[in-house]
Amino acid sequence: MPAKRVRAVGHPSRGVLRYEDSLSREAQDSKDAVLLGQHLTLARDGALPVRMIVALSSDLKRGTSRGYHVRPDLIGQVVKFDGNHFMIDFTRAEKAGRAADSNGRR
Repeated sequence: MPAKRVRAVGHPSRGVLRYEDSLSREAQDSKDAVLLGQHLTLARDGALPVRMIVALSSDLKRGTSRGYHVRPDLIGQVVKFDGNHFMIDFTRAEKAGRAADSNGRR
């Protein structure tokens, strides 16, 4: 029996935060997993940016969520999605001021 993949966060290179997970962690008939799979496919095929959404949990053992937090400072790109296993690499969004400073203009 193959090992079940679990969600993981890592740093494959400087400035990159990688989120890795599998849709199969959810029940096979899960509407959330189906919808996430559709969105991952659209993002991968269209090279669309992905926002990081962090679920805030009040009870880790029961997995109950008390809300969500959007990380506007992190922009992701789907680097792998095979219909089940996926990886998304997040990097910090460039601020307009930083880009102007690096060009020597204000």
